[in-house]
Amino acid sequence: MIIGIPSETKAQERRVGAVPSLVHDLGEQGHEVLVQTGAGLGAGISDQQFVDAGARLASDAAEVWATAELIVKVKEPLPEEYPLLRPGQVLFTYFHLAASRSLTDAMLASGAHCFAYETLTRNGHLPLLAPMSEVAGRMAVQAGAFHLEAHTGGRGLLLGGVPGVLPAKVLILGGGSVGAEAARMAAGLGARVLVMDIDLHRLRYLADVLPRNVTTLASSRHALLEQLPSADLVIGAVLVSGARAPLLLRRDDLARMQSDGPVLVDVAIDQGGCFETSRPTTHAEPTYVVDGVVHYCVANIPGAVPRTATFALTNATKPYVELLAGLLQAQGVAGAAAHPVLGSAANVLAGELTNAAVAEAFGLPWREPAAIMPGT
Repeated sequence: MIIGIPSETKAQERRVGAVPSLVHDLGEQGHEVLVQTGAGLGAGISDQQFVDAGARLASDAAEVWATAELIVKVKEPLPEEYPLLRPGQVLFTYFHLAASRSLTDAMLASGAHCFAYETLTRNGHLPLLAPMSEVAGRMAVQAGAFHLEAHTGGRGLLLGGVPGVLPAKVLILGGGSVGAEAARMAAGLGARVLVMDIDLHRLRYLADVLPRNVTTLASSRHALLEQLPSADLVIGAVLVSGARAPLLLRRDDLARMQSDGPVLVDVAIDQGGCFETSRPTTHAEPTYVVDGVVHYCVANIPGAVPRTATFALTNATKPYVELLAGLLQAQGVAGAAAHPVLGSAANVLAGELTNAAVAEAFGLPWREPAAIMPGT
């Protein structure tokens, strides 16, 4: 089958959906890979490298979308791409549909089949979220440390302090992959780190594996409000698979924080954000201030390190792209949707929602894939 790799269109998004090794292996499996000219340049991958791996180059996005049966991307289609989708086409990318009703409606109207990286589940884990969560967690600390500097509007703190001066306090909400990586990074820089989570088993694990300057605390509304006044950097790292992120901080809660430039980093912004005052920003204009609190809410944090992020993502997606392409070729969409792992990634099939969390976010109906696709 023909697999298309278009250039990403999101602001300052330089990742690409495939690397040459994946292109080569797909070719070995009998597929044709069509890569948009220049798609990999932001990640340090030349057109010639793709050609050498067996890809055919397309002059523009329209050619990729019009030709490919399967589109492999990094981020969700943007409005300018909606007209390029066609019924029966398969998309495999990060969608985060629960964060956007307009995107959800557009995908339903397109008639395309949408398989989402972020809901693909294997043995209770989210293997296609993990690599970008690791990148985003580490970068959240880098971004937070930078924006604590006075010239960016922050409190003028060095995250790790110096002898005789206390380090900054970093409060991390959520102990999953993002939270754990953020804690490890902040601890390595010498900060005082507190991780909050509702899962006591996870907190016990983190207490065992993280450095000694990381402490854990069972999460509750009361405990969170108690910690806010002393927090210099708050990182929102919560996730409910496929669903909108829960709101943990209200607008009124900001009054409990210091008013001279503490920083909030909302890594959950892709899923709607976990702070009431969050709104998506870009790498070009990453922050804004509400009630004296600096908000960093970039919706594609790993896009700032596109080479690292592209290779990390493709390491994870490669087996699933190959599996999806093989099943589509042999059994069609019905076969892919029936697969116990790939089926968990199906969010939209033939104009209908197949993910309960997305449906719940907007009060929309949904059905199991088997009720939509004959043969599932």
